[in-house]
Amino acid sequence: NRCYKKTEASGLGAICVYSAEHREAYLNKAGSLKLEVEFEGLLVSILRFDSWLCLGFRMVVTVSDEETSSLCFFASESTTSQTFWTERPPGSYSLKIQNLAQLIGEKYHTRGFLVNGYNWRLIIYPKGNEKDNGSGYISMYVEIDSTSEVFAYLTFFVYNKKVDKYLCIHDTQVKRFNALKKVWGSSQMLPLELFNDPKNGYIFEEDQCEFGVDVTIDSTVTNWEIVSFNENFCYPKFFFSVKNFTMLNEHLYFMSNTFSVGGNTWVLRFIRKCFSTLDDKWISIFLHLADNERLLPDERIYTRGHFRVLDPYGSNHITEKFNCWHDQSNSGCGHDKVVSMDKLQEVYLDEEDTLSVAIEFEVISATNYSPINYSAII
Repeated sequence: NRCYKKTEASGLGAICVYSAEHREAYLNKAGSLKLEVEFEGLLVSILRFDSWLCLGFRMVVTVSDEETSSLCFFASESTTSQTFWTERPPGSYSLKIQNLAQLIGEKYHTRGFLVNGYNWRLIIYPKGNEKDNGSGYISMYVEIDSTSEVFAYLTFFVYNKKVDKYLCIHDTQVKRFNALKKVWGSSQMLPLELFNDPKNGYIFEEDQCEFGVDVTIDSTVTNWEIVSFNENFCYPKFFFSVKNFTMLNEHLYFMSNTFSVGGNTWVLRFIRKCFSTLDDKWISIFLHLADNERLLPDERIYTRGHFRVLDPYGSNHITEKFNCWHDQSNSGCGHDKVVSMDKLQEVYLDEEDTLSVAIEFEVISATNYSPINYSAII
């Protein structure tokens, strides 16, 4: 909580830190202080604090102590990277190189390694990838050997023997791998000037070094459904006749012939007695999926339309609308009291005791589902 000023042969600098009375105003909930320092292209390490500020490059790096802070001068234009130290080795792939100076060529490809069923390669540019603005830096990438679209988070590792930890750059923005973009990475992982000096610990035990990567597959949508409501059909209307209707057993029901519409097969069921009250003064008509149609659990089909009991002698038809979802129970949809038996015999049966009914569909849904393991659910 003091203001420090320091003069050295290389120049003059001053750091003024908040006073005690301003603690609540300038500290966040985690107790961290954010500073802004303006230099003309210089990289400055601020000791005794937990932040590295690379102003002009707009990158903030968190380090653990003063010892590690002198080992990570970063200059990156990325605002989506996090840099940190960890004792944990890379989980996806590790590359150890002996006699690094003997490596000829601009880059090194590792053998393939599997992550979540996909084959990957780690690519190292020990002298920097000039084509990707990586001149003067260690450049690191991963390449997918697939044309599938994969979303992944990347963390690159460089081992430091001096502190026995891994310097990591984690990209907080998910990378989209596909046939058009198979390679993602960091062109400015670590300055070569810092990396190549054995005193800094990245090169150790007679020209050895270690790199690594973590590839974390981002979870994509695996369970989905697409529902459409179709209203255009080649044959939306169907007609049925039930002969000797009044002679039907009142305790049974009559099933129409099957008919297909909207990619499904349907039947109409006629009941002499009211379905809900067993009142023999009314007839019921219901729409059902045919017996050969079996819906999966939670699968549903929407239907909307209308029934008509046709007047054989005129145009005084009875119209009843239906609007419902059909599910695995196949309980159907329709109306309990479509027409009374008295009215039916008086108006809607012809001389041969025939009942004529029409059905017209207005909308039927169609749904595509992702594969579901129902045995696992049960």
